Amino acid sequence: MAIERIVDTSAHDNDVVEQQIEVSLRPQTFTEYVGQDRLKRNLELAIEAAKKRGESLDHILLYGPPGLGKTTMATVIANEMGTNIRVTSGPAIEKAGDLASILTNLADGDILFIDEIHRLGRAVEEVLYSAMEDYKLDIVIGKGPAARSVRLDLPRFTVIGATTRTGSLAAPLRDRFGHIYRLEFYTPDNIARIVTRSARILQSQIDRPAADLLSTRARLTPRIANRLLRRVRDYADVNGDGIIDVKTATNALELLEVDELGLDPADRQLLGAMLENYGDNPVGLTTIAALTGDETSTIEDFYEPYLLQIGFIERTPRGRRVTHKARRHLHKENNG
Repeated sequence: MAIERIVDTSAHDNDVVEQQIEVSLRPQTFTEYVGQDRLKRNLELAIEAAKKRGESLDHILLYGPPGLGKTTMATVIANEMGTNIRVTSGPAIEKAGDLASILTNLADGDILFIDEIHRLGRAVEEVLYSAMEDYKLDIVIGKGPAARSVRLDLPRFTVIGATTRTGSLAAPLRDRFGHIYRLEFYTPDNIARIVTRSARILQSQIDRPAADLLSTRARLTPRIANRLLRRVRDYADVNGDGIIDVKTATNALELLEVDELGLDPADRQLLGAMLENYGDNPVGLTTIAALTGDETSTIEDFYEPYLLQIGFIERTPRGRRVTHKARRHLHKENNG
C-alpha cells in the first residue's frame, strides 16, 4: 500500500484547503519567481518579442520532475503576456469533442495549459496537431454515409504543455512546440528564499537559519518546501510562540521523520528493501514496485528523480542499483 508522504511532489488534489494555500503561495510575475533563471531569461525574450510584434507566443513545452513549478510558470507567462489562461490536463480531455469545446471558446492570444500532456489520448492528439500548427479545427458532423468533415478557424492561441515524461510524448506532438524547456532542481539558496517569501505570505515569522535548514530537507523542490513550512508552522503555533527558529524547525522535522537530506520513511524503506533483498545487484523497476507496493510510474516520477539527483540510486542496463553513498547514509541513520 502506498504511504502518505510529506515529501510527496504531487499536488494533494483531494485537500481543498491545501490546494488553496498552495495557489496563494505561487508567484505571479517573473520578478516574484525565484530560481529557473535560464528559463526565465529565454521566456522573457520570447514574450517581449511576441508583444512587440503583436503576436501570440509560440507553443511551449515544459518538462521535468513534479513539484518544480511548471503550472506556476504557465500562470506567470500568461500574466506577463496579459492574456487569459485556461487550465486542463491530459486525463481530463477524454474525447476529441472535449478538446474542440475548449478550443472554440478561446480568444486571440489566450493560453491553453495542458498538464500531463503525455496522457492525451491518440484521437485527441490528432485533433490538436492541426489546431497547433494551422489554427484549424477539423470536426466530423453526422455518422455513416451522411458524415461530413468541417474545418473551423481557431484564434491564434498558445499551448503550454507540461510533462514529467518527454519520452512518452508522440514525436509529431513534440515537434509542434517551438520552445522546449526543462525545469531544473532548485539550489538550497533559492529554496531558502522561497521559504522566506512563503512565510511572509502566510504571516508567519521565520529566521534565516531556520529557512536554510528547511531548504536542506525540501529535496530541492518548492512544493515540498512550502508543504514542510506549513507543517513546521503548525508545530510552532502549538508548541511555541509561532516563531520558527532552528530548534522549532528541527523538532518538527524529527516528528515528521524527514532526515537531513530530505528522505522520509518511504525513501528509506525503498532503499533498505533493495539492499536487504539484492545488495549491490541491480533491481528491475517492476521488482522495486512489488517491494514497495507502489506503481512503477510512482517509482519513476516520485522516488527516482531526487534519489538519482543526490546519487543514492544509479540506473544500469540491468536495473536500478543502490549506491555506496546511500548505504553509508542508511547506516548513519540506523546508528544515529
